[in-house]
Formats: sequence, structure tokens, C-alpha cells
Amino acid sequence: MWSTSHPLFKQLRTELRTAAGEPCCNSEFLRRHARRLVRDGRADQPSKALPVLRRVIDAGLMPELAVTDLYNVRETLQLKHILHTLARELGFPGWDVCKQEIDRCDTAVLDRYRFEQGQFGDFEQNWFPDESTARAWQQENGGYIVNYGKQAVAILTK
Repeated sequence: MWSTSHPLFKQLRTELRTAAGEPCCNSEFLRRHARRLVRDGRADQPSKALPVLRRVIDAGLMPELAVTDLYNVRETLQLKHILHTLARELGFPGWDVCKQEIDRCDTAVLDRYRFEQGQFGDFEQNWFPDESTARAWQQENGGYIVNYGKQAVAILTK
């Protein structure tokens, strides 16, 4: 059976540190991730920019714009737009509420973003259409479940 514990647990304790060497909190991780997404959203390559811009549209931040319209003005994308998008993806109404609450949450709530950054790339992965299907599979086989949008992935480690 595959392990059901977080595959990066030991690494996370050492990896998530600020430049000063202090432990990094969830809100700081989100800020760093948001900066990366802003760069991608402003990129000239559609394959980098469009996924970020779709997320901004899906979050309802700019309902008056289509993705193609936002792509044409992508250089106006700001950190506040992405932070608000990430907050909405996490179930918060906006960044102001998220930054006050997210540090009290378990670090596993941000696994989707760690997955996005490739931090689980060294592990075998099984994809599922939803979390309930993944949990049913996990009952028999193990694996650490990460929700990714509407889908879920089982990260497999021994």
C-alpha cells in the first residue's frame, strides 16, 4: 500500500523559509506563488499567459472582459488581481479575509499550488475526475490526495 502521509513533510519544514531564514507562513507562500503567476500572466507566450488569465476570469474579478480581451491588456495584470484570484480559489471572498485566516490553516490547504510548482514531480501520480473517486481509490491503495481544481491526484510514495 502507498503511504497516505504528506510526501514532502520533512522537506516542507526546511523549504518554507523566508530570506531571513524564518519559517514561511501560508500567506507568504501565496504571495510568492502569486508573483510567479503575475509573471506568467504577463508573458508573451499564450501557453503561459492564458491559463493564468482564465483563472482570473473564472474568479469573477473582471466579468466584463473575455479571456481574449484580458490577454490583449495582460501587462495591466497586478499582484492584487492574482492574490484575490487565489483567495477565491481557496474559498475566501477576497484577499483581505484570506490573509487573516490562511496562516491558521494547515499547510496542506496549499498543496494544489505546490503541485502547480512541480514540487510533487518526483512522485508517481494517479489522476481522478473528483475527490470522492480519489478517496475511494485511496481506501484500497493509499496515496496522498491533492485536490487540483475539480480533479484530484493521488501522490504515490512508499
